[in-house]
Amino acid sequence: MTRASRQSSLRRWTARHAVPVLVALAVGAGIGALIGRSMDAPPTAVPPPVSKAPDSKAPDSVKPPAAKAPAVEPRIGEAAPKPATPRQESAWKRHAMPDPATGARPMIAVVIDDLGMDRVRSARAADLRAPLTLSWLAYAPDLPAQTAHAHAAGHELLVHLPMQPLSADADPGPRTLTTEADAATNLRNLQWALGRFEGYVGVNNHMGSRFTADGTALRPILAEVGRRGLLFLDSRTTAESVVIPLARGLGLPHAGRDVFLDDDGAPDAIRARLAETEAIARRNGYVVAIGHPRDATLAALAAWLPEVERRGFVLVPLSAVVRRNGGVGG
Repeated sequence: MTRASRQSSLRRWTARHAVPVLVALAVGAGIGALIGRSMDAPPTAVPPPVSKAPDSKAPDSVKPPAAKAPAVEPRIGEAAPKPATPRQESAWKRHAMPDPATGARPMIAVVIDDLGMDRVRSARAADLRAPLTLSWLAYAPDLPAQTAHAHAAGHELLVHLPMQPLSADADPGPRTLTTEADAATNLRNLQWALGRFEGYVGVNNHMGSRFTADGTALRPILAEVGRRGLLFLDSRTTAESVVIPLARGLGLPHAGRDVFLDDDGAPDAIRARLAETEAIARRNGYVVAIGHPRDATLAALAAWLPEVERRGFVLVPLSAVVRRNGGVGG
């Protein structure tokens, strides 16, 4: 083939195949560019699989916060619960002198009342062997100092409350509780008396043979004594007294006098009453005896008190007798 023939054949082939070849070259160039860009891009990070042992716990730093228990709301009509508070002890128990160890021995409680007006004899009573129970007239002077001395000596304290007697000739003193007065007046006089000094376990009646026999007049007084957490000693100035049954009904801590030591103020008569006191204590297991700040009574007690325990008795404050009987209402 001549040179001219070869050139003619090449022109014919190019004319037929130029377009397909160009297309193929362009496609190839595009695919190459795509592949190049893909190879230049950073690989996508694939996290490795996490392996966790069964029941394993997350560290404290990544623990989810603990769920709070829902608040308990009271139901409609139901009061929200209040924190429990200890029950306050009754005043007569707070102010009581400690009970001596009694064992099986009979108990003797000696009360001396009408104290406070005669300062010299009242001080002599406070100097007697303790524990006695000393009852102070509500209208006596300087009661805080007198009663503080008695309490420091180991004696228990009462308020001696003036009440109306049967005899119009007897004078119980100022601010006496009477059956003629209305309840509000009597309660004001009681409140005045109870505000005269502190540290007492309760009240006993000064005179009062008329007033303690009148349940209508007496009931609000006993109720107020109980409301204040105190005890009541019935001096039993009359056989008609209704103190004890009313006190039981009100749940009021109480006791009753068994012996008057000095209705007869002669020394021999007082010694006979002390012997009677011992006999009742042996029979009942306890006794309450009441005396007064008189020379013969104080002298008889000064001689008798150191000996009584050697004869198998134990001297106790009045509160010990009330406790022995269950401290009703306390």
